[in-house]
Amino acid sequence: MSSGGAEPAQAEGQGGADSPGDPGGGPTVRELHGPPVWQSSRPGSIYDYIRVASFSLGPDGRIEQWSERAEQMLGIPARYALGKDPVEAFVPRELRETGHRKVSEILDGREWTGLVPYRREATGRADGLAEIYVMPSRNEDGERAAVCLVVDVRALRGIETDLAASQAVFGQSPIGFTLFGTDLKLLRVNERFASVFGGPASKYRGCGPHDFLPRSEAERMTAALRRVLETGEPVAEMQLVGLPSGDEDHRRWSVSLYRLHGASGRPIGVAALAADVTGRRRAEREAANARRNLALLNEAGARIGNSLDLETTARTLLDVAVPQFCDLASVDLYQGLLSGDEAPPGMSDGSAELRRVAFASAVSDAPLATSGDLGTAPGPVAVGAVHRYPFNSPCAGALRTAQAQIIPARESDEGPELGAVVHSTLAVPMVARDTVVGLVQFSRTKGSEPFGERDTALAVELAARAAVCIDNARLYRREHERALILQRSLLPPGDPEAAGLDIACRYLPGTTATEVGGDWFDVIELPGHRTALVVGDVMGRGLRAAVAMGELRTAVRTLALLDLEPAEVLSALDEVARGLGGDGDGRSTARSARGRSTSAEDDPEKGRSARTADLSEVYLATCVYAVYDPVTRRCTFANAGHLPPVLVEDGEDALLLDVPPGMPLGVGGEPFEEIEVELPDGALLALYTDGLVESRHHPLDEGLRAFRTALSGADRPLEDACDHVLNALDTGHGEDDIALLMARVHGLPKDAVGDWNLAPEPRSVARARELARDQLTDWGLQDLVDTTELLVSELVTNALRHGHGEIRLRLLLDRSLVCEVWDADLAQPRRRRARDTDEGGRGLQLVGLLSEGWGSRRTPRGKTVWFELALPDGESTVADPTEALLSLF
Repeated sequence: MSSGGAEPAQAEGQGGADSPGDPGGGPTVRELHGPPVWQSSRPGSIYDYIRVASFSLGPDGRIEQWSERAEQMLGIPARYALGKDPVEAFVPRELRETGHRKVSEILDGREWTGLVPYRREATGRADGLAEIYVMPSRNEDGERAAVCLVVDVRALRGIETDLAASQAVFGQSPIGFTLFGTDLKLLRVNERFASVFGGPASKYRGCGPHDFLPRSEAERMTAALRRVLETGEPVAEMQLVGLPSGDEDHRRWSVSLYRLHGASGRPIGVAALAADVTGRRRAEREAANARRNLALLNEAGARIGNSLDLETTARTLLDVAVPQFCDLASVDLYQGLLSGDEAPPGMSDGSAELRRVAFASAVSDAPLATSGDLGTAPGPVAVGAVHRYPFNSPCAGALRTAQAQIIPARESDEGPELGAVVHSTLAVPMVARDTVVGLVQFSRTKGSEPFGERDTALAVELAARAAVCIDNARLYRREHERALILQRSLLPPGDPEAAGLDIACRYLPGTTATEVGGDWFDVIELPGHRTALVVGDVMGRGLRAAVAMGELRTAVRTLALLDLEPAEVLSALDEVARGLGGDGDGRSTARSARGRSTSAEDDPEKGRSARTADLSEVYLATCVYAVYDPVTRRCTFANAGHLPPVLVEDGEDALLLDVPPGMPLGVGGEPFEEIEVELPDGALLALYTDGLVESRHHPLDEGLRAFRTALSGADRPLEDACDHVLNALDTGHGEDDIALLMARVHGLPKDAVGDWNLAPEPRSVARARELARDQLTDWGLQDLVDTTELLVSELVTNALRHGHGEIRLRLLLDRSLVCEVWDADLAQPRRRRARDTDEGGRGLQLVGLLSEGWGSRRTPRGKTVWFELALPDGESTVADPTEALLSLF
């Protein structure tokens, strides 16, 4: 009879949990060369779980023996139990009569099993329920006694509940549930595990990991089981890949392992929970791909389109795609569209010429042919090369249909290396505003996943975003080129020339987006080797201001050719500016603008907005107009609201000329004044716009001081002085256009001027011819003597015939020969066509035939008629006066 120790072990071969040789196994009965030998068992058997105790009753019905397990389970020490009546000691009072009757029956030799409440203390109610199995016995004297086995009903019912729950969990679990023994063999598997790998659950009992997993995975599983069994540390979510029987697709499981212990704490095996995560893994991969695609689109949206350069935009697209989306890629654009054609021939069927503008690769530094390039050229298409796709090629089909196409790799004589490198290519047309502008190819090499539907959708989105940006860049380039053509046509040549002046000029647009604006400068040659210098600024920026500037510049040139005084030119230009308003009535518009500006003085904010609208309506502009005479070395200035010119004399500081500012062009109603300034040889004259000296970072006064400082001591070459000024000042603010016109003065030398006064009498004609002949001979221009004599004779004769007062003759030699004849008559000469019967009227026709140009201008006391002759260059021949005379008849 046990007294709380271990129960006898099972015999060998009777289904023990542990093998005989397992060092962690329980007690066994070994078959030796004699009778079986009983070994002591380690704690942890089923009896420990159900808590079985024992005691015995003597012939008198009192307790004779009391086991230690009974003491532990019932909580009654042996000294309180031995020798006592169990009914009186442990059974409640109301049940004692029944208890005495049952004890008497037991001592009479009857077995009995039943539930008996008991109490732990003598005075107390029942706090326990025990199932007692009473077996009659006899002592050594032959007297009847009894042996009693006591089981705690609560513990028994708990074990039954735990077993039922364990069976329900094990059998009904939606995940695979297995139990490995200490020998790493399966003791039990549930139906879910069996359904995954096929066959009944009993098939896997006694199997190891190698029986249902691939070798590599089985070795990982075995190592993990051994580690958990030895260390007790669990393993969570170990990923295993296997191929269930009858299934063609590999499955992925997430396995968690933990060690199981008996009641005594000894390891009895390892439990494994295996969940099929194939779908979850696929969903995670798709989610990761979706996140990658969203990140790629986000990066594309942030980076593509930041530049208005075609090549830069194409390269940015490839920088985003390689290597995040593909291994190599290229961008082809229609050559005709790049050249400015709206629809190049062959664009609709995909056979038009394309130019490769960008290529990127993560596998090779050199260009590598893709699947779509096969048949286009003997080798890979280089960046910048122009090529065509064959009509039947997939790339041409993508261009023709505007639909993306997946091109699998194939071995080819033209590209034998292609099949060894690229295995999947996406040809995606670039569509912007319903127009295909080019093709982008994305390729993946072997080792990467081939393109699928999601990849195609992403590629189409990337290409569409880039296509719009590239088309914008193309349109910008076209408009930019047109704007540049307009701007260059409105500005003078890069190296203007003038008699008695060295000229240097600079123009910087306020915005690099269009490179056009409202600032302008001009150098206009006037009769008598005089030069008009003009700098102006139309208020506003962009193309609209440039157009207004062009109209004003054209008007200035037209007025300058009339040889008007500077103040008269600005007055006429003011009328032109007032006529540029949108309502067609410049005069009334300007007056209303002036009136509204005055009435807004009481409300500054209202006045400011009104002035802004009115100024843009009437095209206000500022302008300074100067005429320099290299003979007299005097310059006449007139100003229309512009910044004053700056003069730098040799060895002196820069000086702002005190030119009356006047009102801006377009305001009207105010006369313009002019002043005359003598410019010594070597002096530097600078005309400029406010963008050079004013910005939000520094006020106008500070900018003017910096400008004068940069000009002072400017004894360097004129072009270098121009660059020095731009480098010294803040010219990169981008707020306004900048125009700078600089001229260094060196007047005509005295020996290059012939000036005579002639009496108003007929013999002055011969005197004029003689003077002209002698002067040209001194200058070494014998080739021009005959022509000059003839034309001088005509002009002096006209002065005598149609004019009055003293006559003045002047010859000027510079880059050409100029002859001027003054008289006191205000009537301007007019050329007419003489009839065959007329005896006169052919003089001015002859002047027009033999000279490079001729004209007349008013003077304060009359008029001046002039003509110009080109100097002999040794190559061209001088016109024959005789032939010119005969051509008039």
